[in-house]
Amino acid sequence: MNTVEALTKLGETIETDTRAKDEAKKHSSRGKRKQRAGNLIVITGPSGVGKGTLVHKLLPRMDKLKYSVSVTTRANRPGEVEGESYFFRTRSEFEDMIRQGAFMEWAEFAGNYYGTPRGWVAQELDNGIDVILEIEVQGAKQIFGEHPEAVMVFISPPNFDELASRLKNRKTETPEKIKMRLDKAQEELQEKNVFHYEVVNDKVDEAVNNLEHIVYAERNRIIRT
Repeated sequence: MNTVEALTKLGETIETDTRAKDEAKKHSSRGKRKQRAGNLIVITGPSGVGKGTLVHKLLPRMDKLKYSVSVTTRANRPGEVEGESYFFRTRSEFEDMIRQGAFMEWAEFAGNYYGTPRGWVAQELDNGIDVILEIEVQGAKQIFGEHPEAVMVFISPPNFDELASRLKNRKTETPEKIKMRLDKAQEELQEKNVFHYEVVNDKVDEAVNNLEHIVYAERNRIIRT
């Protein structure tokens, strides 16, 4: 073999090796899926409808699902734990956080502030964790305005009389506060059609099953680009 033939043969060998390496890289990249960003799941509905009960029954049933703890200025109820149920703050502290831009959304309801901490939620979503926000209807609409990709779920009572009964049976608020919440609930129930899903909380286990199906369905949604 002369020098020209040898160089030609060497070039063909290098080209073949390069093609083989490129093909191997393609196959390797096909096997690795980019980590899915988590879904922001907003669960809302009138006060007393049982949002908290449903969420806390759902969480142990699913992996990669976390509950976002809200900040509030209302007094803590028996059994509630700081940092797990809510972050309890004074009105002055809450208003400082508003000025600092610390909330994804915030609202004043029944004389108290409620807000969703921005930084923690963003970090969990980036890590592929679905985050549940259990918030009032006004705050849910704020979230959807800024995050149209959010999954919006409205929890409804089986009927209004049942909702009133649940609020009264709590025995945690004055009749005046209960009336305020029921008046607000009548308004909120008229807005459910702006949300993606409605879950009627008549039988708790059935309602939790429906929430679980919604979370799985959204995880498997094909994102069109």
